[in-house]
Parts: sequence; C-alpha cells; structure tokens
Amino acid sequence: MSRPTEIQIDLSALKHNLQQAQRLSPNSHTVAVIKADAYGHGAVDIAKALQNDVAMFAVSSAQEAMDLRNEGIALPILLLEGCFSVNELKAAYLQGFEVVMHNHCQVGMLDSVDSSQPINVWLKVDTGMHRLGFNESDVADVFATLASNKKVNKIVLMTHLSIADETDDVFTQHQLERFSRSYDTVSEMTSQSIETSIANSAGIMGWPNSRSQWDRPGIMLYGLSPFASNQSNSLSIQPVMTLTSKIIALRTIQAGESVGYGNTWRASKESVIATIAVGYGDGYPRNAKSGTPVIVNGQRAALCGRVSMDMLSVDVTGLTDVTLGAEVELWGKNLSANEVAKWAQTIGYELVTRLPKRLPRRIVE
Repeated sequence: MSRPTEIQIDLSALKHNLQQAQRLSPNSHTVAVIKADAYGHGAVDIAKALQNDVAMFAVSSAQEAMDLRNEGIALPILLLEGCFSVNELKAAYLQGFEVVMHNHCQVGMLDSVDSSQPINVWLKVDTGMHRLGFNESDVADVFATLASNKKVNKIVLMTHLSIADETDDVFTQHQLERFSRSYDTVSEMTSQSIETSIANSAGIMGWPNSRSQWDRPGIMLYGLSPFASNQSNSLSIQPVMTLTSKIIALRTIQAGESVGYGNTWRASKESVIATIAVGYGDGYPRNAKSGTPVIVNGQRAALCGRVSMDMLSVDVTGLTDVTLGAEVELWGKNLSANEVAKWAQTIGYELVTRLPKRLPRRIVE
C-alpha cells in the first residue's frame, strides 16, 4: 500500500474561478498566470484545462514556456521576466512567445536577432513597486525605440500593482495615475491604439479601474483570495488544491505528557493524539504553531507539537468516529491554505507553490 498523502486538483473549481474573473472583467482578455508550475498545481494539467477559455498564458521564464510547448500547448505564452540572454530571445521568436521588456539590456538584445517574423513586446512601466520596469521618464524613449524596430510587432503597455490587496491604501491609486500618464505620453506618439495590462488577481477583484484589455489573474484562479480579509468578490472562488493524508497512529496520553520533538506541547488533560502521515518533507510548514487547524474526518482539530519531516500530530480529543485510516485535510475545500498560512506566519501562495514532487497528484473533474 502506498503512503496516503496526496494532492487533489479540482479542474471544475479551476474553471469556475476563471469564470468569476471573466465575469468581473468581461471586456478584458485573460492572461492566465501559470508560473511556478501553476502555483504548485501542475502547469501542464492547468494549461490543458484552460487553453480553450483564455487568450494567453504567462510564465516566469523561457524554460517554463518550453515545458508547455513540449507538452503540446500552442496558445501564446508571455514571459513575465522577459529574456535573460540573446539565445532565449531567439528562442522566443522561434516559438512565438511574447516577451516583457523591463530594462535597456533586453531592448538592446533585439539588435542580435535576425527574424522576419516580428514579436509582441510588453513594455513594463515601474509605477512604484520598484522591482521591474522602466521609470516613467524613460518610457517615451523606450517606446519610440521599440516602435521603430521592424522586429517588434505589437507593443502592450503594462505595470504591476504592489499593494492592490489592501483596498483602503491610496498607493494603488497613485500607481494607476502614474501609469495613466505614461499611457497618455505614448498614445500621443502613435496613431495606433495602445493596449494595456494592469490588473493582477487583487486588481481584478478589488480595483475595477485597473481592469483593461489584458488582465493577469493568478492566485484567484487557484481559489485563494489575495486579500488578508474577505472581499465580497472573493467569496465565490473555490479552492482547486486539496492536500490530504490519513491517520496512521492513535494513542491516549495523560495530563502533563508531551508530544513531538522538543516536548513543546503538553496535554492539559487526558488526550487522544493522532499521528498523520504528512510533514515538512511534504511541504507542510514546519513553523506551523500548535493550534493550527486541521480537518480530521470532517471535524476541525488542532496541531500539537512540532511538525516532523514525514509526520505531524493532532489533538483529536472529543472528536467522533476517529479511527486509523481516517482522512485528514491539511488545506483545501474545507480549510483555506490562507488560514493555515497565518499560523505559519506566511501566505497561502508559499504553501501551494512549494509542495515537492514526491507527493502524488490526482486530477478531479
């Protein structure tokens, strides 16, 4: 019998979440962000499930894009960090990838490419995140350089929002105003309409004026809200990933006895302790504190003691019908990864993206 820990990926939930994004922004083309192996959900499976319903995929690198091409994904793919070398840019031309350009070195690479088929370029503007992108003062010159280059087809103007997950912070509005100025500047330089891309998941869900021709939903596709507190729009998305395991041991301990490495948790009364076949070697956060919620046989229970590499312990005292082999949900349909992440002082994004390859995946329709 194989170890009972597994990841379940619900493609019907994925498609539901995409529909929610498109309902909120019906006039936008969808660039489904599937970088980092689709946020840990399996990029190939996710791409195959969405390829008939989105306009484009976005990944972080040419290697991620090639992995999709090699699996037969023919849809346009956007390289969010652009190309790191001339060879990668040449490959992007050959494969029909679209590329973000966020620095002068990447623009200069165009001189080393010999291609009769022009490429689509996404010109990134740094509106305040200060991670990638051209300063507002440089946008006009860079746009002019790209627009005059016959190796460049369409130019999409884009930016990234740094704090859109906090809807009461005015900084996002400042970013939108800076982007609008850059848009006005380049619009005056050409008779063609300039397409734009601003909204990530938080933008789509919380900032209607960030929705434009090209939206880039990421975390919301996988059923996790980007917001620390619930937004009305986030309540309808459904978790795509469920991490499950089973109870492999049960024991009763007396008041004062400890559980786990370091003896950090002690029973305040006679307690029933379940050992679960999952640990930090499976991607469960080692720094999750005692009290972190776990769903055991459909009931909420609490983590007790330190997480081990392959196991963790849960206090199931008072729960009903708890037996060896009972199913345990670490996060998913009944327990948000965001809630677990708070107990581990991290975010749901990190939990779902760092799961190791040793965990089997099961696709659920």
